[in-house]
Amino acid sequence: VLDSRSTASWDQGHIPGAVHLPTALIPEQAAALLDPAVPVVTYCWGPGCNGATRAALALAQLGFQVKEMLGGFEYWVREGFAYGTWEGGERRAADPLTAPVDAADCGC
Repeated sequence: VLDSRSTASWDQGHIPGAVHLPTALIPEQAAALLDPAVPVVTYCWGPGCNGATRAALALAQLGFQVKEMLGGFEYWVREGFAYGTWEGGERRAADPLTAPVDAADCGC
């Protein structure tokens, strides 16, 4: 999982275990940070941002297998998943408009 946002955004919150690599640095640093045999999932802020799409394109142009995480960091947090910040780990309650609260899954 690759977070393509700025360092300030990363510090504000990121998916645990993600690799931080801003999109502009992908051409020069991806080969040193990522295994080309492992598919990469990119994310950015949320559905209103195309940063993950631009990062996915940059990685694909370098020969990486890549997918984009729809919803980005925003929906990761809104759906109640744990995340890290520069201060440590956090978790918020799931937003009932984005995640099922009375069932194990959304049924789709």
